[in-house]
Amino acid sequence: MFDRIDHLGIAVAPEDLDEQIALYRDTFGFELVHRETVESQGVEAVLFDVGENHVELIAPLGPDTGVAKFLAKNGPGLHHVAYQTQDIDQAIATLEQRGVTMIDREARVGIRNSRVAFLHPKSTGKVLTELTEPAHH
Repeated sequence: MFDRIDHLGIAVAPEDLDEQIALYRDTFGFELVHRETVESQGVEAVLFDVGENHVELIAPLGPDTGVAKFLAKNGPGLHHVAYQTQDIDQAIATLEQRGVTMIDREARVGIRNSRVAFLHPKSTGKVLTELTEPAHH
């Protein structure tokens, strides 16, 4: 069902985004490969390549977004882990059959026109988990 870890999502405050980009790019030497405002998720997202995987910095666009609420409760840090799948619809169906509570029962558009869906942390050991199906070109 899962092909690999796609990315780790790290929540950062909007005012700290440039500083965090510099940390990952300049200090760690990761290649910044994509930056996008994802209105549907209420975030500014920045992707860095780490081998075949990614680190994704996410900063909220406003105070009522999920990431803003996460930051208010937890502060900056690890927000979610994302697993790549080639058939997100089947993965959602299988997980629901296995008793997993989904935040997204249907995939929605994510960064780089991928299809994404989130699993509820109460079903995943308190870890916000994302499924991601890459855009097919």
